[in-house]
Amino acid sequence: MNFQKINELREKLSGMRPLNGGELKRLRDEFIVGNTFHSNAIEGSTLTLRETALILGEGVTIAEKPLREHLDAIGHRDAFEYISELANEKAPISEKVIKDIHSLVLMGDRENRGVYRSVPVMIMGAGFEPPQPYLVPKLMEQLVIDSGERFGKENIIEAAAEFHLRFETVHPFIDGNGRTGRLILNLELMKNGLLPINIKFADRTRYYQAFEEYAKTGDCSAFAEMVGLYEQEELERYIGIIEGKE
Repeated sequence: MNFQKINELREKLSGMRPLNGGELKRLRDEFIVGNTFHSNAIEGSTLTLRETALILGEGVTIAEKPLREHLDAIGHRDAFEYISELANEKAPISEKVIKDIHSLVLMGDRENRGVYRSVPVMIMGAGFEPPQPYLVPKLMEQLVIDSGERFGKENIIEAAAEFHLRFETVHPFIDGNGRTGRLILNLELMKNGLLPINIKFADRTRYYQAFEEYAKTGDCSAFAEMVGLYEQEELERYIGIIEGKE
């Protein structure tokens, strides 16, 4: 992956005339709907893109869909708004931040939101077995410490990709790990002047394969490349929109 190309696109975008408030809001709202749809679909949500847009944009209740899926959509939207605030503040990653994001993602589960799991879990087809629950607090503490040492010193896409893979491998929560992890990934991208990315439901097989490779070899390059390609696509799309107005 040519990360230099991403740096060049980031610099180009930062030097362009920004979109106005209304245009930015429209693009942001569209991204949130798409990101919420795809992130939840990866985790098994049956809501369509249109249904997700109706729930988030108009507060519509989809009669034939479970309440939990409505709450998952709203919670993910709220969590994205929260990480956007953190990105503006350049807030460092901490266990509190992680638990706060998870609390929003899992807003419909009062018992487990923001709480590390206390039972073993299995991830079917993931190619790895998450650690026993008694190891989770220490592993999360170390993950945050390591991230503080790496973010800002290494290529952000590679550093954020590895953080995501380690986070998902620890699987600290009983549910909502994938959605929380992808939000943290976007938080780190935005903090570093990049655009949030939307890992598509259609790419879930490639996404899972990256986890398998990391679990077997410790190599995060496949996922870093995936993140980089998504980022390049978003930057080029954004730049194209601005150039189309000029």
